[in-house]
Amino acid sequence: MHDETASGKRAREPVLDTVDRVSEMCFGLFMALTFVGTVSAATGGDAAGHKMLYTALGCNLAWGLADAVMYLVRTIADRGRRHALALAIQRERDAAAGVRALRERVSSTLDPFISDADLESIRKRVAASDRLPEHARFVRDDFLAALGIFIIIVLSTFPVAAPFVLVKHVPTALLISRVLTLAMLFCCGFALGGYAGWSGWKAGLSMTALGVILTMAIIALGG
Repeated sequence: MHDETASGKRAREPVLDTVDRVSEMCFGLFMALTFVGTVSAATGGDAAGHKMLYTALGCNLAWGLADAVMYLVRTIADRGRRHALALAIQRERDAAAGVRALRERVSSTLDPFISDADLESIRKRVAASDRLPEHARFVRDDFLAALGIFIIIVLSTFPVAAPFVLVKHVPTALLISRVLTLAMLFCCGFALGGYAGWSGWKAGLSMTALGVILTMAIIALGG
């Protein structure tokens, strides 16, 4: 159920939900972690720390941009599909055909709980609506969400790579980097657990363990 303000209006929803934010943060951490681990093994000298930071930052800048753009592509494609369905319902004179079109879009999980009468009510509202735009288009929040994805991935670089700039001894810096990353993965899992109604501690520990396993797999596969 949506939160409402004192005036009775719906509270503005965040452009990225908890799952999106946690997923992007973990993605950025994994990218930086595997990249730093690989580079640290092959880099030496006084400038090694800065080189690893710049390299990891460059990697996440590129992936953050790519992920943000693909978010926009996915968003407009999904919106276009919904828009096409709404147009088809408005143009369809046969009510039964409109209900069937809606039924095809209902997820298998919800399908047993939604009757044809429910879908007919939705079909009538869609068919009578005069607010349907001519075509699917972006809105401001789409670009804010894409920007948020980019920023989250880029910022996730620093806890992983910054220790190599602040600590000259590479093995020590690598240890600090790993500890910070595991702590952030735990926080991500804790937040995700609270969002999903699970135990925060169990979700945090599970995310940490998953992060360790996934990072080892990525490195083993040459990532």
